[in-house]
Amino acid sequence: MKGMSALGVIIALVVAAIVGGAFFTVKEHEQVVITRFGQPRGSAVATAGLHMKVPFLDKANYFDKRILEWDGKPTQIPTQDKKFILIDETARWRIQDPLLFFQSMNNEMGAQRRLNDIIASATRDVVTNHTLQEVVRTTNRLLDEPAVSDEDLGEDSIESEEVDRIRRGRKELTRLIMERAKELTPKYGIEIVDMRIKRINYIEAVRQKVYERMISERRRAAEKYRSEGQGRRAEIEGQMEKELQLITSEATRRGLEIRGKADAEATAIYAEAFNKDPEFYGFLRTLETYGKSIDGNSILLLSTGSDYFSLLKSLNSN
Repeated sequence: MKGMSALGVIIALVVAAIVGGAFFTVKEHEQVVITRFGQPRGSAVATAGLHMKVPFLDKANYFDKRILEWDGKPTQIPTQDKKFILIDETARWRIQDPLLFFQSMNNEMGAQRRLNDIIASATRDVVTNHTLQEVVRTTNRLLDEPAVSDEDLGEDSIESEEVDRIRRGRKELTRLIMERAKELTPKYGIEIVDMRIKRINYIEAVRQKVYERMISERRRAAEKYRSEGQGRRAEIEGQMEKELQLITSEATRRGLEIRGKADAEATAIYAEAFNKDPEFYGFLRTLETYGKSIDGNSILLLSTGSDYFSLLKSLNSN
């Protein structure tokens, strides 16, 4: 009885092992390649759930379906103008064809090493065909501001000394690197989803020259803006002077008109008053003249026939 019980337990364990080895589970974020003695069998299994395989002979090789991370090491690369820089990059990738990936890469560690070579090669090809300015800068921001024309600035315009204009820039070069890398990865069952340049640094021999160039560029840009500002200031001041002269001229003309009109009205009033009683008007004007010309310290020598003395003479006779 004991022997039969032990045999039953052994048989149960063997059956359980066979049954257990005949099934494998695929999760939502997984995909599986079934191999027999190291050789793939059929297409990859990407549907989540419980699946069957031949126990003991077949092996389930699991691969991630999610987007994976690649983070490279800084690489020293020369630019077209012979400036050595250190480029640090990162990328996101995924396993597009698990069967091809298993046959070429076998695992994610192999894929990481292959991506190191692919992205480094693509980066070197792009960077060596472009200048340091295009690799470092993204836009022509300093140059895209509205500027006055050479006619406004005169012959001493600093446009010829302007900061060098880039044709593509860092963003466009990053896209070119990713496109070149994406051309090489499909044969490994890999798809590069995105790639970014994390940091660009300079070797010590280049760093100081780059800083000096950056300072020089900013100074030239600042001088350009100062010249434009001075030209704009002169334009505004000229317009202000013109408007001021126009306002002053208009005010002067208006003042003369008002004075002329007032003088005409005053003359008309004087004439009207004079015409009403000429003798009385002559009498008042004579008195005003006496008041202005004779004071306590004045001595007048007048002839008896003088018109000026006639009023005094008539007063004396009265």
